Amino acid sequence: MDDVVVRLAVLDDAESIRRIYNYEVERTTHTFDLVPRTLEQQRAWLRERAGALGVLVAELDGRVVGFSSLSEYRPRAAYRTSVESSVYVDEAVRGRGVGRRLMRELVELAQSRGFHTMIARVAGGHEASVQLHEAAGFAVVGTEQEVGRKFGGWLDVIVMQRMLT
Repeated sequence: MDDVVVRLAVLDDAESIRRIYNYEVERTTHTFDLVPRTLEQQRAWLRERAGALGVLVAELDGRVVGFSSLSEYRPRAAYRTSVESSVYVDEAVRGRGVGRRLMRELVELAQSRGFHTMIARVAGGHEASVQLHEAAGFAVVGTEQEVGRKFGGWLDVIVMQRMLT
């Protein structure tokens, strides 16, 4: 998608990111969050990813239509070279290559910042997300069975990994 601009997120993107994310919280199992984020929570989330981590946004016609992020994989020091990745795309533009573009640039960002591996955690049943990650070089390394519960049902998590170095 050539008309999509991907850039590092800034604090002023918090409301757009929140809009996209809260849609997923309220209507899908793409995230296991159950409570929508406030604007201040979204700003804090952005601040937490400043520095070595990062958040990218995708813009189409000047409007944020997706975001991707690198998050701390685990808090212990030995995990510092591993990151967890996330990609969310506005429902209105899904299937148009925004997710692929965000994922490609997120992998490049992780490599440029010296991370060794990326971990993705995909809710079971979301084959499009698994395919997106596979296209970006991730492989399934396991499935955690019934580790979450949302909308009255049990949810599996498919763990995927991509080595960077």
